[in-house]
Amino acid sequence: MTWDFSTEPEFEEKLEWMRGFVRDEIMPLETLDLDPTAFDRAIAPLKEEVKARGLWAAHLPPELGGSGFGQVKLGLMHEIIGQCSLAPPVFGNQAPDSGNAELLALAADAHQRKRWLEPLLDGRLRSGFSMTEPGAGADPTLLTTTAVRAGGDYVINGHKWFTTNGSVADFLIVMAVTDPDAPPRRRATMFVVPADTPGVDIVRDVPNMADPQASGHHGGHAEIIYHDVRVPVDHRLGEEGDGFVLAQKRLGPGRIHHAMRWLGQSKRAFDMMCERAVSRYAHGSVLADKQLVQDWIAMSAAEMTAARLMTLQAAWKMDRGGTAAALTDISMIKYYGASVLYNVIDRAIQVHGSLGYTTDLPLEYMYRDARAARILDGPDEVHKVTVARRILKGYQPREVPSEHVPTRRAAALERFAWLLDAATANS
Repeated sequence: MTWDFSTEPEFEEKLEWMRGFVRDEIMPLETLDLDPTAFDRAIAPLKEEVKARGLWAAHLPPELGGSGFGQVKLGLMHEIIGQCSLAPPVFGNQAPDSGNAELLALAADAHQRKRWLEPLLDGRLRSGFSMTEPGAGADPTLLTTTAVRAGGDYVINGHKWFTTNGSVADFLIVMAVTDPDAPPRRRATMFVVPADTPGVDIVRDVPNMADPQASGHHGGHAEIIYHDVRVPVDHRLGEEGDGFVLAQKRLGPGRIHHAMRWLGQSKRAFDMMCERAVSRYAHGSVLADKQLVQDWIAMSAAEMTAARLMTLQAAWKMDRGGTAAALTDISMIKYYGASVLYNVIDRAIQVHGSLGYTTDLPLEYMYRDARAARILDGPDEVHKVTVARRILKGYQPREVPSEHVPTRRAAALERFAWLLDAATANS
Protein backbone atom coordinates (compact mmCIF):
# COMPACT_ATOMS: atom_id res chain seq x y z
CA MET A 1 0.00 0.00 0.00
CA THR A 2 1.17 3.52 -0.77
CA TRP A 3 0.05 6.81 0.77
CA ASP A 4 -0.16 10.13 -1.01
CA PHE A 5 -0.30 13.30 1.08
CA SER A 6 0.36 15.69 -1.81
CA THR A 7 -1.95 18.61 -2.54
CA GLU A 8 -2.42 20.73 -5.62
CA PRO A 9 -0.45 24.01 -6.03
CA GLU A 10 -3.59 26.09 -5.49
CA PHE A 11 -4.07 24.61 -2.04
CA GLU A 12 -0.39 25.08 -1.20
CA GLU A 13 -0.90 28.78 -1.91
CA LYS A 14 -3.77 28.80 0.59
CA LEU A 15 -1.55 27.18 3.21
CA GLU A 16 1.19 29.73 2.61
CA TRP A 17 -1.31 32.56 3.01
CA MET A 18 -2.54 30.99 6.25
CA ARG A 19 0.99 30.85 7.66
CA GLY A 20 1.49 34.56 7.16
CA PHE A 21 -2.03 35.42 8.31
CA VAL A 22 -1.75 33.50 11.58
CA ARG A 23 1.73 34.88 12.25
CA ASP A 24 1.08 38.52 11.35
CA GLU A 25 -2.60 39.09 12.15
CA ILE A 26 -3.61 36.66 14.92
CA MET A 27 -0.53 35.97 17.05
CA PRO A 28 -0.10 39.65 18.03
CA LEU A 29 -3.49 39.44 19.77
CA GLU A 30 -2.00 36.96 22.27
CA THR A 31 -0.17 39.78 24.03
CA LEU A 32 -3.35 41.77 24.68
CA ASP A 33 -5.64 41.02 27.61
CA LEU A 34 -8.90 41.28 25.67
CA ASP A 35 -12.24 40.43 27.22
CA PRO A 36 -14.57 38.23 25.12
CA THR A 37 -16.44 41.21 23.66
CA ALA A 38 -13.27 43.03 22.64
CA PHE A 39 -11.80 39.84 21.20
CA ASP A 40 -14.91 39.19 19.10
CA ARG A 41 -14.69 42.74 17.82
CA ALA A 42 -10.99 42.38 17.01
CA ILE A 43 -11.37 39.17 15.01
CA ALA A 44 -14.55 40.14 13.13
CA PRO A 45 -12.67 41.57 10.10
CA LEU A 46 -10.22 38.65 10.21
CA LYS A 47 -13.09 36.17 9.99
CA GLU A 48 -14.45 37.99 6.95
CA GLU A 49 -11.07 37.72 5.24
CA VAL A 50 -10.96 33.98 5.96
CA LYS A 51 -14.46 33.58 4.50
CA ALA A 52 -13.51 35.57 1.41
CA ARG A 53 -10.66 33.13 0.78
CA GLY A 54 -12.91 30.08 1.09
CA LEU A 55 -11.27 28.78 4.27
CA TRP A 56 -14.14 29.24 6.73
CA ALA A 57 -15.51 26.12 8.47
CA ALA A 58 -13.43 23.98 6.15
CA HIS A 59 -14.47 20.79 7.97
CA LEU A 60 -17.97 20.95 6.45
CA PRO A 61 -19.18 20.39 2.87
CA PRO A 62 -19.99 23.41 0.68
CA GLU A 63 -23.76 22.87 0.90
CA LEU A 64 -23.49 23.45 4.66
CA GLY A 65 -21.32 26.55 4.40
CA GLY A 66 -17.89 24.91 4.53
CA SER A 67 -15.12 24.36 2.01
CA GLY A 68 -15.45 20.59 1.67
CA PHE A 69 -11.78 19.77 2.24
CA GLY A 70 -10.84 16.18 3.06
CA GLN A 71 -9.01 15.11 6.20
CA VAL A 72 -5.50 15.40 4.73
CA LYS A 73 -6.06 19.02 3.72
CA LEU A 74 -7.82 19.77 6.99
CA GLY A 75 -4.88 18.28 8.85
CA LEU A 76 -2.42 20.52 7.03
CA MET A 77 -4.60 23.53 7.81
CA HIS A 78 -4.85 22.62 11.49
CA GLU A 79 -1.08 22.30 11.70
CA ILE A 80 -0.93 26.03 10.94
CA ILE A 81 -3.95 27.03 13.01
CA GLY A 82 -2.57 25.12 16.00
CA GLN A 83 0.39 27.46 16.34
CA CYS A 84 -1.86 30.02 18.02
CA SER A 85 -4.68 29.24 20.46
CA LEU A 86 -6.61 32.27 19.18
CA ALA A 87 -6.65 31.10 15.56
CA PRO A 88 -9.45 28.46 15.60
CA PRO A 89 -12.37 30.92 16.07
CA VAL A 90 -10.99 33.07 13.26
CA PHE A 91 -11.28 30.08 10.93
CA GLY A 92 -14.64 28.86 12.26
CA ASN A 93 -13.39 25.60 13.71
CA GLN A 94 -13.02 26.21 17.43
CA ALA A 95 -13.90 23.41 19.83
CA PRO A 96 -16.50 22.27 20.58
CA ASP A 97 -18.40 24.16 17.87
CA SER A 98 -16.52 22.50 15.01
CA GLY A 99 -17.14 18.98 16.32
CA ASN A 100 -20.76 19.80 17.09
CA ALA A 101 -21.20 21.21 13.59
CA GLU A 102 -19.84 17.98 12.13
CA LEU A 103 -22.20 16.02 14.37
CA LEU A 104 -25.21 18.09 13.29
CA ALA A 105 -24.18 17.76 9.65
CA LEU A 106 -24.08 14.00 10.14
CA ALA A 107 -27.16 13.35 12.27
CA ALA A 108 -29.50 16.36 12.16
CA ASP A 109 -32.55 16.49 9.92
CA ALA A 110 -33.32 19.48 7.71
CA HIS A 111 -35.29 21.28 10.43
CA GLN A 112 -32.55 20.76 13.02
CA ARG A 113 -29.88 21.99 10.63
CA LYS A 114 -31.88 25.11 9.90
CA ARG A 115 -32.46 25.82 13.58
CA TRP A 116 -29.02 25.07 15.01
CA LEU A 117 -26.37 24.30 12.41
CA GLU A 118 -26.78 27.35 10.19
CA PRO A 119 -26.63 29.93 13.01
CA LEU A 120 -23.76 27.99 14.59
CA LEU A 121 -21.75 28.34 11.39
CA ASP A 122 -22.69 32.00 11.06
CA GLY A 123 -21.45 32.68 14.57
CA ARG A 124 -24.91 33.65 15.82
CA LEU A 125 -25.02 30.72 18.24
CA ARG A 126 -22.47 28.96 20.41
CA SER A 127 -22.67 25.32 21.43
CA GLY A 128 -21.53 23.02 24.22
CA PHE A 129 -20.83 19.28 24.32
CA SER A 130 -22.17 17.55 27.43
CA MET A 131 -21.16 13.89 27.67
CA THR A 132 -18.63 13.43 30.50
CA GLU A 133 -19.91 12.79 34.03
CA PRO A 134 -18.19 12.67 37.43
CA GLY A 135 -18.33 8.86 37.28
CA ALA A 136 -18.16 8.34 33.52
CA GLY A 137 -15.35 9.86 31.50
CA ALA A 138 -13.25 7.47 29.45
CA ASP A 139 -16.03 4.84 29.47
CA PRO A 140 -19.30 6.34 28.15
CA THR A 141 -21.09 3.03 28.75
CA LEU A 142 -21.15 4.06 32.43
CA LEU A 143 -23.28 7.15 31.84
CA THR A 144 -26.05 7.65 34.40
CA THR A 145 -27.80 10.73 32.98
CA THR A 146 -31.18 9.55 31.69
CA ALA A 147 -33.66 10.73 29.09
CA VAL A 148 -37.11 9.22 29.64
CA ARG A 149 -39.81 9.44 26.99
CA ALA A 150 -42.91 11.27 28.21
CA GLY A 151 -45.44 11.67 25.43
CA GLY A 152 -43.99 14.01 22.82
CA ASP A 153 -41.04 14.94 25.03
CA TYR A 154 -37.99 13.50 26.73
CA VAL A 155 -37.26 14.35 30.36
CA ILE A 156 -33.53 14.54 31.11
CA ASN A 157 -32.03 14.11 34.58
CA GLY A 158 -28.37 13.84 35.48
CA HIS A 159 -25.08 15.39 36.50
CA LYS A 160 -22.55 16.36 33.82
CA TRP A 161 -18.96 17.40 34.34
CA PHE A 162 -16.43 19.16 32.10
CA THR A 163 -19.06 20.24 29.59
CA THR A 164 -16.99 22.22 27.11
CA ASN A 165 -18.39 25.72 26.55
CA GLY A 166 -21.22 24.91 28.95
CA SER A 167 -21.51 28.29 30.65
CA VAL A 168 -21.54 30.36 27.44
CA ALA A 169 -23.37 28.02 25.06
CA ASP A 170 -26.73 28.82 23.50
CA PHE A 171 -27.45 25.11 23.13
CA LEU A 172 -25.92 21.91 24.47
CA ILE A 173 -25.58 18.52 22.84
CA VAL A 174 -26.33 16.13 25.69
CA MET A 175 -25.71 12.38 25.72
CA ALA A 176 -28.14 10.49 27.95
CA VAL A 177 -29.25 6.91 28.52
CA THR A 178 -32.60 6.14 26.88
CA ASP A 179 -32.59 2.34 27.28
CA PRO A 180 -30.57 1.03 30.24
CA ASP A 181 -31.39 -2.57 29.28
CA ALA A 182 -29.95 -2.33 25.76
CA PRO A 183 -26.44 -3.53 24.89
CA PRO A 184 -23.89 -1.04 26.29
CA ARG A 185 -23.26 0.70 22.97
CA ARG A 186 -26.97 1.09 22.23
CA ARG A 187 -28.09 2.57 25.54
CA ALA A 188 -27.45 6.26 24.94
CA THR A 189 -28.92 8.94 22.67
CA MET A 190 -27.92 12.51 21.88
CA PHE A 191 -30.21 15.51 22.27
CA VAL A 192 -30.00 19.21 21.48
CA VAL A 193 -30.91 21.10 24.66
CA PRO A 194 -31.29 24.90 24.50
CA ALA A 195 -29.29 26.34 27.38
CA ASP A 196 -32.24 28.38 28.66
CA THR A 197 -34.46 25.31 29.07
CA PRO A 198 -35.91 25.15 32.61
CA GLY A 199 -33.97 22.72 34.77
CA VAL A 200 -30.55 23.35 33.17
CA ASP A 201 -28.41 24.42 36.14
CA ILE A 202 -24.92 25.69 35.28
CA VAL A 203 -23.25 24.99 38.62
CA ARG A 204 -19.87 26.52 37.79
CA ASP A 205 -17.00 26.75 35.38
CA VAL A 206 -14.40 24.27 36.60
CA PRO A 207 -10.96 25.83 37.29
CA ASN A 208 -8.16 23.85 35.66
CA MET A 209 -4.44 23.98 34.94
CA ALA A 210 -4.82 25.83 31.64
CA ASP A 211 -7.49 28.19 32.99
CA PRO A 212 -7.18 28.56 36.79
CA GLN A 213 -9.65 31.47 36.91
CA ALA A 214 -12.38 29.70 34.87
CA SER A 215 -14.33 32.91 34.45
CA GLY A 216 -17.05 31.94 32.00
CA HIS A 217 -15.61 32.29 28.52
CA HIS A 218 -15.48 30.31 25.30
CA GLY A 219 -13.59 27.06 25.68
CA GLY A 220 -14.18 26.67 29.41
CA HIS A 221 -15.50 23.51 31.04
CA ALA A 222 -18.67 23.59 33.13
CA GLU A 223 -20.34 21.43 35.72
CA ILE A 224 -24.06 21.13 34.94
CA ILE A 225 -27.07 19.59 36.67
CA TYR A 226 -30.03 18.59 34.50
CA HIS A 227 -33.17 18.43 36.63
CA ASP A 228 -36.38 17.39 34.87
CA VAL A 229 -35.22 19.09 31.68
CA ARG A 230 -37.96 18.61 29.12
CA VAL A 231 -37.17 18.71 25.40
CA PRO A 232 -39.39 17.76 22.44
CA VAL A 233 -38.78 14.54 20.53
CA ASP A 234 -37.64 16.59 17.53
CA HIS A 235 -34.59 17.64 19.57
CA ARG A 236 -33.24 14.09 19.40
CA LEU A 237 -30.31 13.52 17.03
CA GLY A 238 -30.74 10.34 15.03
CA GLU A 239 -32.56 7.38 16.51
CA GLU A 240 -32.64 6.13 20.08
CA GLY A 241 -29.43 4.26 20.80
CA ASP A 242 -27.33 6.12 18.22
CA GLY A 243 -25.43 8.14 20.82
CA PHE A 244 -22.30 6.01 21.09
CA VAL A 245 -21.88 5.65 17.32
CA LEU A 246 -22.39 9.38 16.80
CA ALA A 247 -19.87 10.16 19.53
CA GLN A 248 -17.26 8.00 17.81
CA LYS A 249 -17.94 9.61 14.45
CA ARG A 250 -17.66 13.04 16.04
CA LEU A 251 -14.45 12.29 17.91
CA GLY A 252 -12.61 10.50 15.07
CA PRO A 253 -12.01 13.52 12.81
CA GLY A 254 -11.57 15.68 15.89
CA ARG A 255 -8.58 13.62 16.99
CA ILE A 256 -6.96 14.15 13.58
CA HIS A 257 -7.43 17.89 14.00
CA HIS A 258 -6.15 17.80 17.59
CA ALA A 259 -3.01 15.91 16.60
CA MET A 260 -2.17 18.32 13.79
CA ARG A 261 -2.81 21.35 15.99
CA TRP A 262 -0.48 19.80 18.56
CA LEU A 263 2.16 19.57 15.84
CA GLY A 264 1.68 23.28 15.18
CA GLN A 265 2.22 23.98 18.88
CA SER A 266 5.20 21.61 18.95
CA LYS A 267 6.80 23.37 15.98
CA ARG A 268 6.38 26.75 17.64
CA ALA A 269 8.05 25.48 20.83
CA PHE A 270 10.73 23.77 18.73
CA ASP A 271 11.53 27.00 16.90
CA MET A 272 11.82 28.82 20.22
CA MET A 273 14.13 26.12 21.54
CA CYS A 274 16.42 26.25 18.50
CA GLU A 275 16.53 30.05 18.52
CA ARG A 276 17.50 30.00 22.19
CA ALA A 277 20.11 27.31 21.58
CA VAL A 278 22.00 29.37 19.01
CA SER A 279 21.64 32.57 21.06
CA ARG A 280 22.36 31.66 24.69
CA TYR A 281 26.03 31.53 25.75
CA ALA A 282 27.04 29.46 28.77
CA HIS A 283 30.17 27.62 29.96
CA GLY A 284 32.35 28.62 27.06
CA SER A 285 29.98 28.20 24.12
CA VAL A 286 26.41 28.61 22.92
CA LEU A 287 23.89 25.99 24.04
CA ALA A 288 23.72 24.68 20.47
CA ASP A 289 27.24 23.28 20.96
CA LYS A 290 26.22 21.20 23.99
CA GLN A 291 25.62 17.55 23.13
CA LEU A 292 22.67 17.23 25.49
CA VAL A 293 20.89 20.17 23.87
CA GLN A 294 21.71 18.72 20.45
CA ASP A 295 20.10 15.46 21.60
CA TRP A 296 16.93 17.31 22.63
CA ILE A 297 16.75 19.05 19.26
CA ALA A 298 17.41 15.87 17.30
CA MET A 299 14.89 13.83 19.30
CA SER A 300 12.25 16.55 19.00
CA ALA A 301 12.70 16.76 15.24
CA ALA A 302 12.42 12.98 14.85
CA GLU A 303 9.36 12.72 17.10
CA MET A 304 7.54 15.56 15.33
CA THR A 305 8.29 14.04 11.92
CA ALA A 306 7.01 10.64 13.03
CA ALA A 307 3.86 12.14 14.57
CA ARG A 308 3.18 14.18 11.43
CA LEU A 309 3.47 11.20 9.11
CA MET A 310 1.35 9.02 11.42
CA THR A 311 -1.37 11.66 11.52
CA LEU A 312 -1.39 12.30 7.78
CA GLN A 313 -1.56 8.54 7.19
CA ALA A 314 -4.63 8.33 9.45
CA ALA A 315 -6.17 11.28 7.61
CA TRP A 316 -5.47 9.64 4.25
CA LYS A 317 -7.17 6.44 5.37
CA MET A 318 -10.20 8.41 6.58
CA ASP A 319 -10.48 10.23 3.26
CA ARG A 320 -10.73 6.89 1.49
CA GLY A 321 -12.55 4.65 3.92
CA GLY A 322 -14.15 6.83 6.58
CA THR A 323 -13.51 6.77 10.30
CA ALA A 324 -13.84 2.98 10.52
CA ALA A 325 -10.83 2.53 8.23
CA ALA A 326 -8.54 4.46 10.56
CA LEU A 327 -9.67 3.57 14.09
CA THR A 328 -6.37 2.06 15.19
CA ASP A 329 -4.38 4.86 13.58
CA ILE A 330 -6.55 7.50 15.26
CA SER A 331 -5.92 5.99 18.69
CA MET A 332 -2.18 5.80 18.02
CA ILE A 333 -1.87 9.44 17.01
CA LYS A 334 -3.96 10.50 20.00
CA TYR A 335 -1.50 9.20 22.59
CA TYR A 336 1.69 9.56 20.55
CA GLY A 337 0.91 13.10 19.41
CA ALA A 338 0.05 14.16 22.96
CA SER A 339 3.35 12.75 24.20
CA VAL A 340 5.36 14.53 21.50
CA LEU A 341 3.64 17.84 22.27
CA TYR A 342 4.41 17.54 25.97
CA ASN A 343 8.02 16.45 25.47
CA VAL A 344 8.94 19.16 22.97
CA ILE A 345 7.49 21.95 25.10
CA ASP A 346 9.20 20.54 28.19
CA ARG A 347 12.59 20.55 26.42
CA ALA A 348 12.00 24.07 25.14
CA ILE A 349 11.34 25.29 28.68
CA GLN A 350 14.49 23.57 29.91
CA VAL A 351 16.63 25.23 27.24
CA HIS A 352 15.24 28.63 28.23
CA GLY A 353 15.88 28.03 31.93
CA SER A 354 14.14 30.42 34.30
CA LEU A 355 12.88 32.53 31.38
CA GLY A 356 10.91 29.56 30.06
CA TYR A 357 9.21 29.18 33.43
CA THR A 358 7.88 32.74 33.42
CA THR A 359 4.95 34.37 31.68
CA ASP A 360 7.40 36.44 29.63
CA LEU A 361 7.22 33.60 27.11
CA PRO A 362 4.18 31.58 25.98
CA LEU A 363 5.86 28.30 26.89
CA GLU A 364 4.43 28.13 30.41
CA TYR A 365 0.87 28.37 29.13
CA MET A 366 1.57 25.94 26.30
CA TYR A 367 2.97 23.51 28.87
CA ARG A 368 -0.10 23.70 31.11
CA ASP A 369 -2.44 23.38 28.16
CA ALA A 370 -0.49 20.44 26.73
CA ARG A 371 -1.07 18.39 29.86
CA ALA A 372 -4.75 18.15 28.99
CA ALA A 373 -3.91 16.50 25.66
CA ARG A 374 -3.16 13.24 27.47
CA ILE A 375 -6.62 13.20 29.06
CA LEU A 376 -9.23 14.88 26.86
CA ASP A 377 -10.92 12.87 24.08
CA GLY A 378 -9.90 9.69 25.85
CA PRO A 379 -6.86 9.28 28.13
CA ASP A 380 -3.64 7.85 26.74
CA GLU A 381 -4.10 4.59 28.61
CA VAL A 382 -7.48 3.83 27.01
CA HIS A 383 -6.13 4.45 23.53
CA LYS A 384 -3.06 2.30 24.17
CA VAL A 385 -5.24 -0.58 25.35
CA THR A 386 -7.47 -0.12 22.30
CA VAL A 387 -4.52 -0.22 19.92
CA ALA A 388 -3.03 -3.30 21.58
CA ARG A 389 -6.33 -5.19 21.52
CA ARG A 390 -6.91 -4.47 17.84
CA ILE A 391 -3.38 -5.47 16.89
CA LEU A 392 -3.48 -8.67 18.96
CA LYS A 393 -6.64 -9.82 17.18
CA GLY A 394 -4.39 -10.61 14.22
CA TYR A 395 -2.39 -13.19 16.17
CA GLN A 396 -3.16 -16.73 17.31
CA PRO A 397 -1.72 -18.53 20.36
CA ARG A 398 0.83 -21.26 19.68
CA GLU A 399 2.16 -23.95 21.98
CA VAL A 400 5.58 -23.59 20.35
CA PRO A 401 6.76 -20.16 19.10
CA SER A 402 6.59 -19.88 15.32
CA GLU A 403 10.25 -18.79 15.25
CA HIS A 404 11.43 -21.67 17.49
CA VAL A 405 14.71 -22.70 15.83
CA PRO A 406 14.73 -26.45 16.73
CA THR A 407 11.18 -26.84 15.40
CA ARG A 408 12.00 -24.93 12.24
CA ARG A 409 15.17 -26.98 11.77
CA ALA A 410 13.24 -30.27 12.02
CA ALA A 411 10.72 -29.03 9.44
CA ALA A 412 13.50 -27.86 7.14
CA LEU A 413 15.32 -31.20 7.41
CA GLU A 414 12.15 -33.02 6.40
CA ARG A 415 11.34 -30.63 3.57
CA PHE A 416 14.82 -30.52 2.09
CA ALA A 417 15.86 -34.14 2.80
CA TRP A 418 16.31 -34.79 -0.92
CA LEU A 419 18.70 -31.88 -1.19
CA LEU A 420 20.73 -32.95 1.82
CA ASP A 421 20.84 -36.57 0.60
CA ALA A 422 22.10 -35.41 -2.78
CA ALA A 423 24.74 -33.24 -1.17
CA THR A 424 25.90 -36.18 0.98
CA ALA A 425 26.06 -38.50 -2.03
CA ASN A 426 28.18 -36.03 -3.99
CA SER A 427 30.60 -35.33 -1.15
